[in-house]
Amino acid sequence: MNHGKLSRFLTDEFIDLQSARIAGDKLKRISAPWSQSEKFLLNLALHLFNERHKVNLSDMDYLDPHNKSLAFEALRLRFG
Repeated sequence: MNHGKLSRFLTDEFIDLQSARIAGDKLKRISAPWSQSEKFLLNLALHLFNERHKVNLSDMDYLDPHNKSLAFEALRLRFG
């Protein structure tokens, strides 16, 4: 929600909160040309929503300090 590029996809086309569904495959296709850090943040968000979406935490090395802070905040929100 706090990432410029990712926040543009917080729409009904990709996310249905009422039925707890997310168009993960569609989002991954759209993200193909994105940077490694943007893809990591998307994969992390998908994983935090539903663990069937896998994420490699070692890819956090791609993140700058701001995006690393966003990732840690997302983890705190999900796991307390």
